[in-house]
Amino acid sequence: MEFPPIPLESWIDAAIAWLVVRGGPIFDVIGKTLSTLELLLRDALRGLPPYVMIPLLVAFPLFKRRFRTAALLLAALLLIWNLELWREAMQTVSLVLIAAGLSLGIAVPLGILAAESRLARSIIEPVLDYMQTTPAFVYLIPAVLFFGVGTVPGILATMAFALPPPIRATSLGIAEVDPQIVEAAVAFGSSRRQLLLKIKLPLALPYIWVGVNQCIMMSLSMVVIASLIGATGLGTRVVEGLSQFDIGKGVEAGVAVVAVAIALDRLFAAGGGKDGSKPAM
Repeated sequence: MEFPPIPLESWIDAAIAWLVVRGGPIFDVIGKTLSTLELLLRDALRGLPPYVMIPLLVAFPLFKRRFRTAALLLAALLLIWNLELWREAMQTVSLVLIAAGLSLGIAVPLGILAAESRLARSIIEPVLDYMQTTPAFVYLIPAVLFFGVGTVPGILATMAFALPPPIRATSLGIAEVDPQIVEAAVAFGSSRRQLLLKIKLPLALPYIWVGVNQCIMMSLSMVVIASLIGATGLGTRVVEGLSQFDIGKGVEAGVAVVAVAIALDRLFAAGGGKDGSKPAM
């Protein structure tokens, strides 16, 4: 006995067509807002020459006496400058910061919700499993359908791709809080809100910062892939090297991407240790 195939493709096409028609004005507002935000941040990052920005960035870990971090950060930034890819690197960083910021703005509240509610956790965890097993290129499809090609769909695809790690990290960090500390706080009359804001979240910060770091790294990897749909930056150089069979150009851009990853990791991978050590996930 043969069963008719589920018309999933037709259902998806109908849903997308309905969303495009009904949500057109909303998509226009989102696109214009993100485009303006990216332009402002990109101009701000590129407005400072590298010989000014590099000392400012390196001064941050030096101020916290993280000399190894400062050395790695300085080496990564000088390498980008030496390769004459500073402009493209700043374009990539602007996309990463916007996408990661949007992801974290959604992920941290969802992580708190998943940790505090069994019902929410039972709904969120299967969705995260699906998102983490979905190939990166699949995220480009809805972004292009709703927003065309360019920077905006690249940001949104990157944001969706980078969502799961900070959600899981936030939820895990809250779940790992010592129950005895929670019981003591309840015994002293803490409300549920006070317990969350003054006990659980501060103690979960090392895990949350790991989620922030992973979100930024995943955003960087996806921004490079998003160059296939028009996102600017170092990914464009990688794609050009691939399409033109210019191995040197592609590898050079790839090295710059690694340097950007090192720089962002050293700046944002805050943990509990002296030099950025992180809790085990």
